[in-house]
Amino acid sequence: MLITNATLVNWSPRKIASNRALLIRDGSVAEIGASADMVERYPAETIYDARGRYVMPGNICAHTHFYSTFSRGLAIPGAPPRDFPEVLRKLWWPLDRALTAESVRLSVLVSAVDAIKHGTTTLFDHHSSPNAIDGSLDVIASAIEQAGLRAVLCYEVSDRNGAEKAEMAIAENARFLKAARDRQNIAATFGLHASLTLSTDTLMKCVGASDGSGFHIHVAEHEADQENSVEREGVRVVERLYRAGILDGQTIAAHGIHLDPWEISMLRTTGTWVTHQPRSNMNNGVGAMAFDTMMRGGVNVCLGNDGFSNDMWAEWKAAYFLHKVVNRDPRAANGEYVAFAATAFNAQLARLFFPRTQLGELASGHAADLIMLDYHPFTPLTVDNLPWHAIFGFESDMISATMVNGKFLMWDRVLLTLDEASIAAEALAHAPEVWARYAANVAAG
Repeated sequence: MLITNATLVNWSPRKIASNRALLIRDGSVAEIGASADMVERYPAETIYDARGRYVMPGNICAHTHFYSTFSRGLAIPGAPPRDFPEVLRKLWWPLDRALTAESVRLSVLVSAVDAIKHGTTTLFDHHSSPNAIDGSLDVIASAIEQAGLRAVLCYEVSDRNGAEKAEMAIAENARFLKAARDRQNIAATFGLHASLTLSTDTLMKCVGASDGSGFHIHVAEHEADQENSVEREGVRVVERLYRAGILDGQTIAAHGIHLDPWEISMLRTTGTWVTHQPRSNMNNGVGAMAFDTMMRGGVNVCLGNDGFSNDMWAEWKAAYFLHKVVNRDPRAANGEYVAFAATAFNAQLARLFFPRTQLGELASGHAADLIMLDYHPFTPLTVDNLPWHAIFGFESDMISATMVNGKFLMWDRVLLTLDEASIAAEALAHAPEVWARYAANVAAG
């Protein structure tokens, strides 16, 4: 196909070009040129007219939880949680134990609808369903493939549900690391919950089963993670993970809030990827990572959403404002840093897991993962001020088309691979069962 009359935007390297056409073949951008010239040269191609809209690489989410879908509107019984450990005990752990394979499938489909509408084309999911472990990553992968998105999947290993469930979780990761090799838009890593719910014995079993794949783990999201590690092991979390062989250039450390300078240095030295989820951090009251310090210091900082909506521009805005408030400094989390984390670093991370696919840039030979933005700026938009237009001007409802691997998943705001109304109806009918199991789990303690 030919996408014509596009205003092409690339983030890294930063470029804006008007009146462009993109020739899409075999899932990739085959050629880019002047729109009129491309139409003349390729008269047989199906034409999609961008009508001057901005066409840019699809957004990437570096850390999410599809399984959190059924938490929306869920009332936590009793007094509100006082801190993050209580949030885990009162909300997330009873909820993940309430999920069946069908709950998992619907969670992914609801999340996929949200991702397509919000222009998020690649997602790194971190899954947990302790009573539906075996084959759960296949369920997720199949739903993602149905939607047409890209995803990197893992299962969360934890000792909190007993030794048998931990062994099952290890086996699910190990199995899927091999199974994912046969799936075009699906990749895998090895999931770990957090240091505070993992014994050294379990950690070492995970290292042995990971086959050098790297890990996806929550790190120092709350002080409790550090307190637990020091009390049990005599060292802080990052050093514990380093000694266990967890940290390297393939590993994703989510959150990284309560770290000391030495730990930040270790993350930089090992090339570990740190993901920032500002909306979740604010919601849970856990604090704010040292975003500017990490960015200045050369840590690989990416942007995720921790299961919030897949509107990644909302995450940009949250990051931009959060650190200004926390530091009482309007210079904190400048737009260039936020944009670089969300685009360049996120794309570099995605390319690690899809090494044969050039993601994050629209150029000849690169993946045709793109979005169209119906944005009409009333001040000049240039390569220099693009991040601030994104933060103060871009809104998710301006996205009119989403493409992955050369296939439109949405065109002119109409979903093409998923039936949103049908999925919403199924999820709505299923939710009372999940909530009833959740309530029973809370009551059982």
